[in-house]
Amino acid sequence: MAAGHVEELREACRERTVILFVGAGVSFALGLPPWSELIDHMAQELGHEPAEFREYGSYLALAEYFRLQHGSIGPLRSWMDRQWHGEKISVKHSKVHKLIVHGGFDLIYTTNYDRWLENAFDHYRKDYVKVVSVADLARIRPGVPQIIKFHGDFENDESIVLDESSYFRRLEFESPLDIKLRADVLGRSVLFIGYSLADINIRYMFYRLSQMWNAAVPGVPQPPSYIFSAQPNPVQAAVLRQWGIRMVGSERKDPTEALAEFLESVVA
Repeated sequence: MAAGHVEELREACRERTVILFVGAGVSFALGLPPWSELIDHMAQELGHEPAEFREYGSYLALAEYFRLQHGSIGPLRSWMDRQWHGEKISVKHSKVHKLIVHGGFDLIYTTNYDRWLENAFDHYRKDYVKVVSVADLARIRPGVPQIIKFHGDFENDESIVLDESSYFRRLEFESPLDIKLRADVLGRSVLFIGYSLADINIRYMFYRLSQMWNAAVPGVPQPPSYIFSAQPNPVQAAVLRQWGIRMVGSERKDPTEALAEFLESVVA
């Protein structure tokens, strides 16, 4: 790990000026089915051979096709909800989730639809406010952590960002949650965990966060933000650095153990 980055991030966490952004990698570490199973399920529901169906486009385009054929993503959301909250999946043994709950983060944004962050707070009897829509903003209370479901929640079909059209709308960055994010990031650092560096959607978010800061306070240095990656990547580190994102890597081979060790080093 980059010792300097870890130390400055630890200090920012102590000052409670860090927004945590949680990606799919954190949930999949619990044993959730991979995206490939979602694509295979769509293929079977639509009468296609799974291997052939995967060649027809990205999972966003395939989910768009599913919505067009079914009239909604409701059936797909219901299947995902059942599969991703099975009885064999438990949060109580996840050190990463425990560290997130006790890490002192006032603002936790997540692009995950599942309820495992909320379940972790419930398990450790810690209060929180879940924010999915503009109506939830009225429920925010001082001193209570917020879990902002940036790509929607299984309890609200219309909130879920899953198909191509919903992703394009999200990329406009003009929804009430986007406006909230723009306000929240001012003067704060952002820590991204559980994200793939190959995900163009999250990379676009990095770029937009940089643009938001420059537009809001031109000429003022942006607080550094960070992304944890289990494997060092000098090329990606250089690209992200131009957007104010500092990469923190690990030498551990197991990505879940690496993330737990990293979180422990900055919040424990």
